[in-house]
Amino acid sequence: MKSNPGTIQEPARQLPVRKEVDVLVVGGGPSGIMAALAAAEDGLKVMLVESRSFVGGNMTIGLPILGFLGQKGNQIIKGLPQKYIDRLKAVQASSEHRPCPLHMSLTLVEPEAVKTVALQMLVEANVEVLFYAFCAGVVMERDELKGIIIESKAGREVILAKTTIDCSGDADVAFRAGVPCEYGNEQGGVQPPTLMFCLGGVDTEKLRLSIAEEPRTYLTDFIPAEYFGQNNQFVLVGMRNLVKKAQDAGLTLTTERTILITGLRKGEVWVNMTRVSGVNGTDPGSLTHGEIEGRRQITDIQRYLIEYVPGFENAYFLKTAPFLGIRETRRINGQYTMTQEDILSCAHFNDAIAVASYPLDIHHPQGGGCTLVWCGDCYDIPYRSLVPQKVKNLLVAGRSISTTHEAMSAIRVMAPCMAMGEAAGRAAKMAVRENKQPADIDVKKLQAELTAKGAYLRTPQSVANRKQPNT
Repeated sequence: MKSNPGTIQEPARQLPVRKEVDVLVVGGGPSGIMAALAAAEDGLKVMLVESRSFVGGNMTIGLPILGFLGQKGNQIIKGLPQKYIDRLKAVQASSEHRPCPLHMSLTLVEPEAVKTVALQMLVEANVEVLFYAFCAGVVMERDELKGIIIESKAGREVILAKTTIDCSGDADVAFRAGVPCEYGNEQGGVQPPTLMFCLGGVDTEKLRLSIAEEPRTYLTDFIPAEYFGQNNQFVLVGMRNLVKKAQDAGLTLTTERTILITGLRKGEVWVNMTRVSGVNGTDPGSLTHGEIEGRRQITDIQRYLIEYVPGFENAYFLKTAPFLGIRETRRINGQYTMTQEDILSCAHFNDAIAVASYPLDIHHPQGGGCTLVWCGDCYDIPYRSLVPQKVKNLLVAGRSISTTHEAMSAIRVMAPCMAMGEAAGRAAKMAVRENKQPADIDVKKLQAELTAKGAYLRTPQSVANRKQPNT
């Protein structure tokens, strides 16, 4: 057995500065796109760094965007995220925001168009986009973040910025800068990732009508059978009895539920059923294991669907997602940490910068099960949860803001992340324009700009009769 190679000393070297910008956004997923667009709106020099060859993040892996609508059916995510959806609609690449009894709402998007339209918007906004570059380190002066070190085929380089927004999803910048971070639940367990894949040739009409007409046979979780009779594009969650039947027959299925998402194209269905427990989304070896195991699981899942689920009799494999869908990694310790109680009490915060309504949705770290708990209405996301402890010139947006494991399961879906990104971008712009730290900007002024630009925030009157913890 090979001994541990230990460590080596890397020689010190001078790194070239590739760019100096006003606002640097790290990560081109849903929050990063919105952050860059918002920061660049009035002419600041903005750069977005993305490790892949495209923007869009989890919008490109076959998932619907969840969370534009609240639990009472009202639209609660507007502003720049809605402008992006409007651009997708213009090229027939997005559905309407469809109410969903389980997920509150879903917005179907075409993964390839997501990449193109988002990039077009960034270029139009004069955001400088840099692909194929990883954040490999940070440039610090005491407790101030001055920029990041990137690694690419060009070697190691520096990008300096007055303010940086970490939209990596994994708190990559914050962690390297020394922001205290949490990982997983109390035992260190994280929600397992999924490798999405797409099948063609599915008779989705037969599928939905089978559920509508034989609900006892094709029982779904929380979604009434009549929903499928009324909607020809849908998310299906359930059919546990069929999964159990297939498992008893010898198929290896790692989840208790059938989870399917109809595509915008006729006959396409995205499948959300692979589960690889124990994957650490910040470790390349663990991620590689997740990709290998996820691909292995697809074989039996596809067989299950063809042999047991109506409408899949003639289905064929089309494609896998371009990367593993990670639900949870690091979370920062910010000026305020959102909790499960905040979600379930529909908390209102004086420094609210976004409103969300998605339920607590915890895919269990082990066992293939899931816990869902709804609050009945909406809750706020406070600006303080985007502001990290101990490090200046930095904001965080997306699933790695300051929350507990439980609260993260609610705010992690894409529409709230987009709203957080817009808020972070506007806050960073204010910090640069006013020569202030992000922690010191006037949040009331930020809220006024958000609402003036079309974002939705709850008024004190609309929550006057609700409990208002931690305001």
